[in-house]
Amino acid sequence: MGRVLPAEGAAMALALRLLLLGAVALRGGHSREYRGLHSRRVLDTVVSEPGPGLPWYSRVVYVDDQVTYVYTSGMQRAKPRTVWMAQNESPEFWDMMTWRAQRLQKWYNASLNTLSRLYNQGEGFHIIQTIRGCDLREDNTIQGFYQDSYDGRVFMTIDKETMTWVAADIGVQITKRRWHAEVCDNQRWKHYLEEECIPWLRSSLEYGKETLQRKVRPTARVSDRSSHDGLTTLSCKVSGFYPRDITVTWLRNGESRQQETYSEGILPSGDGTYQTWVTMEIDPKIKAHYSCYVEHESLLEPLSVSWEPNNNLIPVVAGVITAGVLMGVIIGVVLWKKERPGKEGDGYAVAQANDQGSSDSDISAKA
Repeated sequence: MGRVLPAEGAAMALALRLLLLGAVALRGGHSREYRGLHSRRVLDTVVSEPGPGLPWYSRVVYVDDQVTYVYTSGMQRAKPRTVWMAQNESPEFWDMMTWRAQRLQKWYNASLNTLSRLYNQGEGFHIIQTIRGCDLREDNTIQGFYQDSYDGRVFMTIDKETMTWVAADIGVQITKRRWHAEVCDNQRWKHYLEEECIPWLRSSLEYGKETLQRKVRPTARVSDRSSHDGLTTLSCKVSGFYPRDITVTWLRNGESRQQETYSEGILPSGDGTYQTWVTMEIDPKIKAHYSCYVEHESLLEPLSVSWEPNNNLIPVVAGVITAGVLMGVIIGVVLWKKERPGKEGDGYAVAQANDQGSSDSDISAKA
């Protein structure tokens, strides 16, 4: 294992960001065209300078947003990451996944050296990431996905229409021709897509159907806050939904204002569902009807939540009234106690001295 030098800290941080971005890319977008889409993605990563938490080779396999199994050069064994994969796949399956990963581990190591020479680079931190996989839609149509990147730059993809490999620059043409001949010819890719990836995806969807095929309805809440120059920022928080794909936008008088909205992205809620925020800046002097419009496959009809000016004032006013009433009650009790004859404290002291609890006769005597 190579030692990570201080000067390479920025490169290591870049690698970690690339890993995270790659993981996000695996899970698809959140536009309407992705409705009913399930995917399987295999993310292979090799780095020239490994470090803590970053092995020199790793393979992470996703089905939708679930990590199903992981292999690293440190583990030297493919291991399940979900209960339903561990329970349904045989030891022979894990032996085969381990063998494949170990074979690719050697191949990627050689490829890293080849690309370093191809781009006339010396020692230092470099990273290769490959994302391959397949998509399955509700109408049973299938599609393949393949993308190679080197140091964060895409250098090889597959054209989904013509099923041919596309090189990003002239230098990669050499690699392209070699890959066509060795491992990436069209027939092998077609076999991988139809005979391996899609069957594995279908099996995983069946194994993990309680998680992967569930549909949880979103809830939406709108709010506002003052912005600059007298403007108002409208915010729509949508939470508690699954699967991840969702479309959220603001409407003004029933028309989409997609170009004027800002999305905070889709984030995990921590309970197996997702959440997102969409904001839009408006001039409150311009009279219009604004509503948050949500489309999700769990909804029979889109969800629409209207924004009403000053609607956030109601709970504040209610809180002030409640506090006022409570203060009035407290003052009334204090005055009532002051006006009562006798000393309440004496009676409490007697009860303590006798070491007895209050009874009906005790209360009558005090009265």
